[in-house]
Amino acid sequence: MADVSKTFDSCEMLLPDFSKIDGTKWATIACDQFTSEPEYWQKVAAFVGDAPSTFRMILPEVYLSEREERIPVINRTMEQALASYLSPIKGAMIALERRQSDGKVRRGLVGAIDLEAYDFRKGAKSLIRATEGTVTERIPPRVEIRKNAPLEIPHVLLLIDDPEKTVIEPVLASAKGRKPLYDFPLMLDGGRVTGRLLTKGEQAKVQASLATLADLDTQKQKYGNSVSAPLLFAVGDGNHSLAAAKTTYELLKAEIGLKAAKVHPARYALCEIENLHDDALAFEPIYRVIFGCDPEKLLADFVSYTETLAGNASAQKITAVWDRGTKELVIEHPKFQLPVGTLRAFIDDYCKIHPELSVDFIHEKDSLLSLTKKENAIGFLFEGIKKEDLFRGVIFDGALPRKTFSMGHARDKRYYLECRKIK
Repeated sequence: MADVSKTFDSCEMLLPDFSKIDGTKWATIACDQFTSEPEYWQKVAAFVGDAPSTFRMILPEVYLSEREERIPVINRTMEQALASYLSPIKGAMIALERRQSDGKVRRGLVGAIDLEAYDFRKGAKSLIRATEGTVTERIPPRVEIRKNAPLEIPHVLLLIDDPEKTVIEPVLASAKGRKPLYDFPLMLDGGRVTGRLLTKGEQAKVQASLATLADLDTQKQKYGNSVSAPLLFAVGDGNHSLAAAKTTYELLKAEIGLKAAKVHPARYALCEIENLHDDALAFEPIYRVIFGCDPEKLLADFVSYTETLAGNASAQKITAVWDRGTKELVIEHPKFQLPVGTLRAFIDDYCKIHPELSVDFIHEKDSLLSLTKKENAIGFLFEGIKKEDLFRGVIFDGALPRKTFSMGHARDKRYYLECRKIK
């Protein structure tokens, strides 16, 4: 079996005393949400007021252009929190229940992953891999935020492919009657969050079950004999934040040397792991619309492209929609496992030849149908990735196209809550 004893482990976490500090004001949604809606973050600021809050220790991406003046304030706030109200919990692994805005309860475990086991580059064979292509230009601003921060506060979600529910669900059941470490509603219609500490015995069960999932023979039985390296964790949310943590650690390793880096806290990153097969976890497709084109000419070129393909993936269907019609296409021999991969490959090359075109990513079918009523626009509808196909797609295709899927609605994303020292 693969050695996962340090790939996901307990660690020292830091939390405020929620009998004295308002948890609802403390926990804040992921920084990459509501990036075009500054009014949401204005509501957060008004709601939090002067109360202790992770809002004061993160940089919402809507304010990314203000990072030069905001980052030093964030670092000072972290130092003040460390000196005043954050208390350590040694050897912590947390069983978490998150009641979503739709009333469903999503389950997870919070712990630390070893960044030595993570690689976001294309073609990675590590135990922890990106699910979507990483945009390298998005990493430096996050590295800038992290490099002098004494704390990390995670919104990263990692997925495991555990249809038999052997890792998370049993320990949540055994911890259910235990007094919660925290239990409070989340701000601005974010649902509710409850966390309980796992015992050492429960932590050992988690790691033993993860080792079974990571076993190469087990994965060959699940995905096929051509699997060359096991995939244990696929990044479901927070890919660029985790890539920034990895990049910061690699820069530190180059500076202080391998021996010192081996035991440095920045080697690890706090995150939550969730089961791909949790009933509350939903995947939604993200469609494409191309503007500024001759729709029928672009469609003809796309059909010509698909007819040249000679891959081994199963046949795929993609529906093209424009102001004068609709056409269902069947791609008989695609190279990529997913329709969005086939479409992405064409669009990327086509836009290089036609730089006047623009592409948008659309979450709702009705929105796409409305947009494609305009002249010089064409949209593509396709079946979203099925949850059970995610790991297979990453294993055989590598990181999937950017904006392949969305994990639920914005208010159901992970909230910043637990802290960990990284210096």
